[in-house]
Amino acid sequence: MSEQLEATDLCCVRGDRRLFEGIGFSLGPGEVLHVTGPNGAGKTTLLRLVCGLVRPETGEVRWGGRPTRALGDDYLSRIAYLGHLNGLKDDLTARENLRHGAALAGMDADPGAVDGALARMGLAGLDGVPTGVLSQGQRRRTALARVLLTNHPVWVLDEPFTALDRAAVDTVRGALMDHLGRGGIALLTTHQEAGLEPARVRTLELGR
Repeated sequence: MSEQLEATDLCCVRGDRRLFEGIGFSLGPGEVLHVTGPNGAGKTTLLRLVCGLVRPETGEVRWGGRPTRALGDDYLSRIAYLGHLNGLKDDLTARENLRHGAALAGMDADPGAVDGALARMGLAGLDGVPTGVLSQGQRRRTALARVLLTNHPVWVLDEPFTALDRAAVDTVRGALMDHLGRGGIALLTTHQEAGLEPARVRTLELGR
C-alpha cells in the first residue's frame, strides 16, 4: 500500500456553524501539512477528523488510495496522535506511561528504546517520579516521547510546542525532521512558525 495520505472535499459542521468546507490535501513520504488559522477555525477538529475521531459532513480521508473508514484499525495503527491533552496517567512514571502507550498501540516496547525516547526529550533521571507531579513542560515532553517511541508513519500533532522551552522546541523540530527524513508524514498545528525545511512543508490556512 502506497503511503499517501489524502483528503478530498472535507466539510465539518458543529451545531449550526460550518467550521470549514471544501478542504483537501495530499501528502506523501517526507511531507508535512502545517494547519494554521485563528482560534475556532477548526484546526483541532481537522486533525481529529484525520485520526478518525470526528466524522466529516462530506468528503473523505484516504490512505494508500482507500477510504480510511474501510481500513479501520489497519489505518489507526499507523497514526501517532498528540492532542491538546497529553493523555498521560498521573500515577505512572514517564517510563511507565511510554510502556503503557506502546502496549495500547500493540507494540512490545524495548526498554532501550523507551529510555532513548525519554533521554531525547530531556527526561532522563525521572524514574520513580509520578507524572502527575511533573511540570507542564515535562508532561508535554513525556507525551512527545511517546510519539517518538511508537515510530508510526503518520504523526498528527496538535500544538506540540505548548509549554516547551526553546531547547525542547528545537528538539521536537529535530525529531520531526528525522521522522520526515525516514519517509514519515506529519500534520501539525502551531501558533508559531513550524521551523521546518520549506520544501517539506505545505500550509493549509483555515478561517480565511
